[in-house]
Amino acid sequence: MIDAIDSVVNSISGVLYQPYVIPLILVLAGIYFTLRTNFLQIRLFAESLRVVNEKPVNLGSTSSFGALMVSTASRVGTGNIMGVSTALCLGGAGAIFWMWITAILGGASAFVESTLAQIYKKRDSDGSSYGGPSYYMQDALGQRWLGIIFSIVLILTYVVGYNMLAAYNTQDTFSVFPFYHKESTPYVIGALLAILFAFCVLGGGKRLAKITEVLVPLMGVLYVIVSLAVVIMNIQRLPSVFADIFTSAFDFKAIFGGFTGSCVMLGIKRGLYSNEAGMGSAPNAAAAADVSHPAKQGLVQMLSVFIDTLLICSATAFMCLFSGVEPAADKAGAAYVQSATMAALGEFGPLFVTVAVCLFAFTTLLGNYYYTEGCLRFIMKREPSKGFMLCFRLCATLLIFVGAVVSAGLAWDTADLLQALMVLINIPVIVILTRPAIMALKDYEVQKRANKNPLYNAKANGVDNAEFWK
Repeated sequence: MIDAIDSVVNSISGVLYQPYVIPLILVLAGIYFTLRTNFLQIRLFAESLRVVNEKPVNLGSTSSFGALMVSTASRVGTGNIMGVSTALCLGGAGAIFWMWITAILGGASAFVESTLAQIYKKRDSDGSSYGGPSYYMQDALGQRWLGIIFSIVLILTYVVGYNMLAAYNTQDTFSVFPFYHKESTPYVIGALLAILFAFCVLGGGKRLAKITEVLVPLMGVLYVIVSLAVVIMNIQRLPSVFADIFTSAFDFKAIFGGFTGSCVMLGIKRGLYSNEAGMGSAPNAAAAADVSHPAKQGLVQMLSVFIDTLLICSATAFMCLFSGVEPAADKAGAAYVQSATMAALGEFGPLFVTVAVCLFAFTTLLGNYYYTEGCLRFIMKREPSKGFMLCFRLCATLLIFVGAVVSAGLAWDTADLLQALMVLINIPVIVILTRPAIMALKDYEVQKRANKNPLYNAKANGVDNAEFWK
């Protein structure tokens, strides 16, 4: 039964990841937004670092940093370790290069979708804000039905696809230890993850933000430090590592001989799974930020993409490649990272990776779940009842347990398929709605040049139905 489901999922995913579907859509959209924003990834990178430290307009509201941590909690997850390992083992060292390209182009896509989410966000009864792609599909595009479909796909992607995969990857990291038994250990780890997750989500969304604000920076800094240590210890391998990356990245005969398993395809797949740029997930967190101008949160979410891929994913790739252990298809996933860190750091290596994966996975589970509650509210056009939310949270908890015990193939293929569906819906929408985001960017830059703290006026920017900004 499981094999039959995996076969169907894999077949559909195989079509969507042909070079002329998801890869083409992501690359063309990234280039388009980069040109329309006049290369803001480069021009305004320093500005994105500045605005992330701004305090919220109203005391007690969600800050830019808080929204960044929620979105980064979802982006920075097991994909930064297991996803990178899988890409290197199946696609070669060149896969990390194509992950970099995906992130650089994706930074512009992240800016546009998050700025749109800010422009069309709603005001809650307590004065805070909420929103996301479903709301700009409804209010800017005038297609509520599309927003409902997107909300359903997002819920399936995060509660089913991503959280099941995060649970699987977490238990897989323990496979190198003597106490691991394939028949029982996944069930134990799955149960522990589910219990911890339930404890947090039953406490409400506010607790999620507080937990992720502490854990995300801590785990990210520690991970990068250890990776740098491995690079410095093996600095003599620097020329060969970068030669391998660029030789593999531009081996066009190998790439087009089998595109589905090439470094380009694996780089795009795992890059998308890791940084989520253009998928329409992070805008749900971006809409909650209390800022004086939508472009501020667009810049912050652009920065989140860079943190995820250019920093954390690169840390994994360098830690593995500088260890001297060659990637191989039979080591894809935890096995390659564990063997690479064992070679570089001794017994401390696998232990560190296991702890890192647990922290990454836990914040991923929470960040992913954060997105789904807003989508439920959109679908139902009201705040879901306490009874309904209890059932939903318990179902989400159960799926985490299930994810820990399913096969690797089904976990990865389900996540790949569902994230592709999100891209197919969101990217065309934000291409159509680019103008309000570009107008907001130009308005922001004009006010900055006049040495002002930019304030957004919706009508002055040609937006008539921006409820929050009236």
